[in-house]
Amino acid sequence: MPVTAVSIDSKRLPSPALRRFAWGVLAYFIAVILWGTLVRATGSGAGCGAHWPLCNGTVLQASPRADTMIEFTHRITSGLSLLSVLALLAWTVAGTVRGHLARALAVASVIFTLLEAVLGALLVKLGYTAQSQSPLRPAFLALHLANTLLLLAALTLTAHLLSRRKGFLRGTVRLVAPFGAVAAVLVVMVVGITGSLAALGDTLFPASSLGLALAQDFSATSGWLVRWRWMHPTVAFLASICLIWLLVRAAQHKTHGDNRRLSALVLLLLAVAYTLGALDVVLLAPLWLQVAHLLAADTLWASLVVLTARLTLQPREAGAGD
Repeated sequence: MPVTAVSIDSKRLPSPALRRFAWGVLAYFIAVILWGTLVRATGSGAGCGAHWPLCNGTVLQASPRADTMIEFTHRITSGLSLLSVLALLAWTVAGTVRGHLARALAVASVIFTLLEAVLGALLVKLGYTAQSQSPLRPAFLALHLANTLLLLAALTLTAHLLSRRKGFLRGTVRLVAPFGAVAAVLVVMVVGITGSLAALGDTLFPASSLGLALAQDFSATSGWLVRWRWMHPTVAFLASICLIWLLVRAAQHKTHGDNRRLSALVLLLLAVAYTLGALDVVLLAPLWLQVAHLLAADTLWASLVVLTARLTLQPREAGAGD
């Protein structure tokens, strides 16, 4: 009987189980981030006191308060996220060939996860939690959020590259007009950072009505964190211009057949995020709406990272898809 030839590329492809695990780790990290929003919005960041990694100096909590349970749960899930990303790295190295680009992104994911833990520990040890109004808290929060977005980007690219059928090895990809696409991603990253600062302002200086919130925004007696809340919608509007350019370019690109569907998804998520953001302002940022807004923003970020990778990291073979 004739032997069916198997292409070299098919032998190099990671297993479906590894690909599913990579996307699952990304989804889990997003869930952990959403719980972190619950910690911040409920003022539970000091639920374990100034102790880290222990909670109130112990592992097991006797008759814990609600804020302690919220913060302690966040620490447990964060610890499990480190184990999951280490497992992803080990499986990626074992399940891919030398030179697979997903290996480098898996290493980056571990590094950003460790940085995430360090920044979280510093927020606790320095007391920049709960109702702290330290002038350094926004700076630490912005750095923390930037690292979180980079972590999500690394995890997304790891899963995306593991799912590729072409253009996943060093030397088999070419960069195509990366500056505009990367600039669009960086602008969206700034939107996320300004959004975290606006959310912190809502938490520390809540308003009882929309009129009072607007008065706070333009009052000379308000702190800069409140008076700069307008930066978030302003930067978001400017980012939409960059995203429209990116989506038009993606829709016109002929290399990857799925770009139009992915572009439509990004556009839909963008509309959802903007709508939830507007409701967040009008309804004075209720907790459920903050979580929904962040979920839409994180999903938009991951989709945008994949779209940017499709446009800029293209297989060298003419007309090859992934």
